[in-house]
Amino acid sequence: MAAESSLPAETVTVIVDGKEHKFAKGMNLLEACASVGAKIPFFCYHPGLSSPAVCRQCLVDIKGSPKPVPSCYTTVADKMEVTTNSPKVLDIRRQMLEFTLLNHPIDCPICDKAGECSLQRHYFDWDGKLARNEGDKVRKLKVVDVGKHIVLDQERCILCTRCIRVCDEVAKSPDLTMAYRGSEQILTTAPGQRLDNPYSLNTVDVCPVGALTAKDFRFARRAWELSATPSVCPGCATGCNIEIHAAQGKIWRLVPRENPAVNKFWMCDEGRFEYKAVHENRIFLPQLGGKRARFDAALAEAARMLRVATAEEAGSVGVVFSYAATNEDTHALLHLAIDGLKIQRIYAGGRSPGWSDAILVSADKNPNTAGVERMVPLPLRTLKDLTSDIATGVLSTVLVLANEALPVPAATPVELVVLASHKGPLVDAAQVVLPIATWAEVNGTFTNKDGRVQRLHPAIEAPGEAVPGWRAVALLAGKLGMKLAYASAEEVFAEAARSHAFLKDAAWGPSSQPVQLRFGESRG
Repeated sequence: MAAESSLPAETVTVIVDGKEHKFAKGMNLLEACASVGAKIPFFCYHPGLSSPAVCRQCLVDIKGSPKPVPSCYTTVADKMEVTTNSPKVLDIRRQMLEFTLLNHPIDCPICDKAGECSLQRHYFDWDGKLARNEGDKVRKLKVVDVGKHIVLDQERCILCTRCIRVCDEVAKSPDLTMAYRGSEQILTTAPGQRLDNPYSLNTVDVCPVGALTAKDFRFARRAWELSATPSVCPGCATGCNIEIHAAQGKIWRLVPRENPAVNKFWMCDEGRFEYKAVHENRIFLPQLGGKRARFDAALAEAARMLRVATAEEAGSVGVVFSYAATNEDTHALLHLAIDGLKIQRIYAGGRSPGWSDAILVSADKNPNTAGVERMVPLPLRTLKDLTSDIATGVLSTVLVLANEALPVPAATPVELVVLASHKGPLVDAAQVVLPIATWAEVNGTFTNKDGRVQRLHPAIEAPGEAVPGWRAVALLAGKLGMKLAYASAEEVFAEAARSHAFLKDAAWGPSSQPVQLRFGESRG
């Protein structure tokens, strides 16, 4: 089977539901059973965390054991015989599920987790019976403000401790704990603590029910209204793998996507809010002299300005690359400005450095610094150099790729042709502005700080007349009489891979269309 095709040298033989399988020695039994198609429900288990075996939902029978054992806490052993679907095991799971539901409020109609809740899913898969509890349920606090980004509903908590383990093991910040005992036990913040660590929103991801909810997403959308698209976080050079959750042309949240080599199952809180900028201060239409213009007219004027400037004095023309641009946009601009127009003054810039840690966050707050620096000929001048060269009159004309607002002085004496996605002083000062799409609206790739090339997929359509950066460059090249006849981002990538060694072993991969979450697995 697929799970057995690349086994390590040391393996054990285990019989699962009457069939013999080989697994790596020391493998978690729950993971081993799942890899061969044996479906075992669980609440407290998470592949990125330790296994405390507190929910007892993943019990299985092991031959020779006097009672069922939690599979999440058990490792495989040679000649082990496991039964995951015996009548006794199924009955115990139903009893445990009924016990979990004993005091759980039926908040599904108003709960943010509805539609992606593990408790809902397991109830319909494994039990589906009417409750036998005719008495009052234990009442606990609701809408508890536990942190900057998170609200806690203590009634909904099933005491799985996943969130506590995320704080302890991932964020290294013991902000949460359990208090009291028995049916009165509650999840709460540790004495003197708030749930304000930089990875706090991962607790919302791992919560199997709706006990922890994000203030930013609370009551915003139903999960089944959202469509998920795989992408890469643009917040720093780490390049955490994410899913973009969008509906009706708008992004509503970003959540981490598993990649053991980059971010495992996690992402920082700052990265989750990168989607907001996609919808703020956007440029929808081309501009000439600050006024709306037809795309063709803006292209023609930009081509005229660049043609005249390079013909008169090529040394006074500059080009600015963006550390937030994709590899494809960068390659296309490189082809136009340096290979075609022979521009010699080359600048690059993006966000200023910021805080970092030893977990995920990089001090470089740009998603593609590594890609730009590997593609564009050195030395690269900085934005500070650009500001100085403008002030001293070294430059007369500048072609700028600005995927984000760049810190360039508004009152500038040079002529600017700007390919931009967002408004800002640079756009206000430009003679020609061509609207381009953001990272969430294009096919493309980023190169993270470790040199890993990762794929972006469009989650929403670009607004107005905005086009991908490489497309705007190709259209401008056409007006200049150059041939950059790219039909797709994949063609640009393929051409770039022939020119740049770090892209040669990178795979473009298949396209990924947005998938409605109603057809997906629970995010818990």
